[in-house]
Amino acid sequence: MDNEKRASQQLDSVAVPLPPIPPVAKPENGTSNTPSDAEETLEYNNPTDEETTYPTFWKLVLLSIALCLALFCISLDQTILATAIPKITDQFESVGDNGWYSSSYLFATASTQLFFGKLYTMYSAKWIFLAGLAIFEIGSLIAGAATSSAMLIAGRTVSGVGAASLFPGSIIIIVSAVPLRQRPIYVSLLGSMHGVASIVGPLLGGVFTDHISWRWCFYINLPLGAITAICLLFFFPPGAPPQGGLPWNEQLKHFDLIGSFFLIPGVTCLLLALQWGGRQGISKYPWSDARIIALLSLSGVLLVIFCAIQVWQKDKATVPSYLIRNRNMFGALLYIMGISGAMFICMYYLPWWFQAVKSVSATKSGIMSLPTMLGLVISSIICGFLVTALGYYTPFLIVSSMVGTVGAGLLTLLKTNSGASQWLGYQVILSVGLGMGAQNAFLIPQVAVPKTELATATAVLTFIQTLTSAIFLAIGQAVFQNQLVNNLAVYAPSISPELVFATGPLRLQYQIPAESLPAVVGAFNAAITEVFYVAVAGCALSVVGPLFLEWKSLKKAEHKE
Repeated sequence: MDNEKRASQQLDSVAVPLPPIPPVAKPENGTSNTPSDAEETLEYNNPTDEETTYPTFWKLVLLSIALCLALFCISLDQTILATAIPKITDQFESVGDNGWYSSSYLFATASTQLFFGKLYTMYSAKWIFLAGLAIFEIGSLIAGAATSSAMLIAGRTVSGVGAASLFPGSIIIIVSAVPLRQRPIYVSLLGSMHGVASIVGPLLGGVFTDHISWRWCFYINLPLGAITAICLLFFFPPGAPPQGGLPWNEQLKHFDLIGSFFLIPGVTCLLLALQWGGRQGISKYPWSDARIIALLSLSGVLLVIFCAIQVWQKDKATVPSYLIRNRNMFGALLYIMGISGAMFICMYYLPWWFQAVKSVSATKSGIMSLPTMLGLVISSIICGFLVTALGYYTPFLIVSSMVGTVGAGLLTLLKTNSGASQWLGYQVILSVGLGMGAQNAFLIPQVAVPKTELATATAVLTFIQTLTSAIFLAIGQAVFQNQLVNNLAVYAPSISPELVFATGPLRLQYQIPAESLPAVVGAFNAAITEVFYVAVAGCALSVVGPLFLEWKSLKKAEHKE
């Protein structure tokens, strides 16, 4: 692609200024520059687009396919198991382990995302990405060949470690391969893979489980990963890392091993407490159980120590404090916390509503949820083109939060007799709102921080997205359990809550007496719609984030990159 074709024209419009804030002080013990203003930051992002050599069109096409396949694999790993777990637990006689097949993957991913962010700043993105992909593939191979439940959990854990490197790595690779003004399209395309996997995953899992073997839920990653590896090996050159060339003792300091020593067990304890805790008699342990209290307390202590270490380490920290003090990064974090939490709540509980209230199968509930998934994918891609055309992402984030809040609020109005026009329309509004901004948030670090810190900033956003989603789901679970128990006491006092929870939404019509079924369904409807208020709160929180963002044109910023 010729340089003339890559050169963008500046917009004639004037950026809308926001009130100035005091500049962030430069770290005392490092050389990194930490400007708080995005325009200052762009001065560090050299060389300019005119001086940068980007891949040719066909190389970029192959690279995009490779990255999309990698992200499709890690997203598929989170959605394909839903229909396979019953067959797996039957084969291994491990009903008590079924929660670990998903949570072990999540724990490993959340615990290592920030570490990979540091690796991307010190070493070539190409080789770190390929190493992470290899780890993910090894984990998939172990899980697919598992001869016991413990071996399957071990494979899932290994896959989770590899998966932690792939999304931030994809963003870093796109940054080096695509001019700034065109990146919204590619970032949206990458982000849409989660929506595609959410549609395909349960259906593909059912096909593999019923007609081939559940093991192919993991083996499917091997050929897709091989295609990704081949494309990267032959069509993407290894670039110089932002902070490469440091002696090994300096590299060790930048890895913040002391901070990681406290972060990983802190995150693990928190996620374990959220996984195990709940209402007495329903979850593994009640919230008042000494084990849950100990896990939460230990998690709090470890994470507070981690935060103190980050302040002490300054620019060598896993999460440098000046990233949080940067107004644009702070706004991005607030936005991603709210919008991700809301998205996962809706994607998790909408199928439950269809199964419990509309009495449909798991497969049909997935089909009835298609408007949400398709809306997320389509609106994300369209918004990527619009941001590229207009140059501004901030207005789309604002509209995303507002429309998402309205969509989540509409879900709280669902009734047992709600028709297709309602649950279809509500999903469309919700998905358009969430899809407009969820991936655009990852554009913010590209104009908010120096390139030397871009990998770290992207990893921080990804980590917050993962952790917040788990926390919101735990809050949603607590609301659901409490509301369902309370509603059953009002609507169907003769029905035991323990029986309802043990039955699950799919078998209500078979296990609950016919005369009590309408009341139980009503209790489910009231409980699930209360959970959607958690999604409303998440979307409302995300509204605050864009208020901190400066209105910077990607077209104008490109000339300073």
